[in-house]
Amino acid sequence: MAANSKISNKSVAKSLLIIEALSQANAPMRLHDIALAVEMPDSTALRMITALMDFGYIYQDRETLKYFLTLKFAKIGSIVSSRYSLRDISHPILIELSDTCKEAACIAVMEKNQVIYIDVADGPDGMLKVMQYIGKQAPMHCTGVGKCLLLNYSDENIDALIKERGLHKYTPETITTKEALVKELDLVRERGYAFDDQECELGARCIAACIRDYSGRIVAAISVSGPAIRVTHEYLESISAYVVKSAKEISAALSYIETP
Repeated sequence: MAANSKISNKSVAKSLLIIEALSQANAPMRLHDIALAVEMPDSTALRMITALMDFGYIYQDRETLKYFLTLKFAKIGSIVSSRYSLRDISHPILIELSDTCKEAACIAVMEKNQVIYIDVADGPDGMLKVMQYIGKQAPMHCTGVGKCLLLNYSDENIDALIKERGLHKYTPETITTKEALVKELDLVRERGYAFDDQECELGARCIAACIRDYSGRIVAAISVSGPAIRVTHEYLESISAYVVKSAKEISAALSYIETP
């Protein structure tokens, strides 16, 4: 039984290699080219391809005899996408991050040029119950999560955001000009995480990192927040690695592959 299981596992692995090779190709492929790409004998590759064709995952053009993936993958992807929940995936990681940092943590997404908090792990003093709660909306230009999400924006998108929402001054520390916002976003890209240094709420600081999906697009952000008297600049820097690590774990669960 164990021997049969190992053989089956090897066959599955070979089939997956063929699927990946075809998905990365710019055009349908010949059998020999597929075999070369996955480093298999032609006969072995043909056996795997035939099995995939039987189940409707690969099609062979009758004229060119070349192979390509079918839209069955798109159908499966659509089903999976409709069932997956970012909140379900990220919640255990969010709780762990909050426990590690001993402060409140949250996950947020962008909707209609605003931040929407979709999950919260409360801190030791319940501060986040006032600042952020599930479903609350917040501005993008003065929150850590918002700055992360703004990295998706082109210059034209930023102009549109400013025209629609403005850069409202919430505290003396709030960024209120496009020039300052663009400079801040450049810093976020450079260091890999964003700060909110009492820019949205006086007396509160946070650090946030980007969550990406399989396409590389930033789809959410995770952050740790707390009172400024406790969450100092030095403390934020000391926990930055934990926040970035948590963001990467969630991104990996969304099939994001980080390039070197």
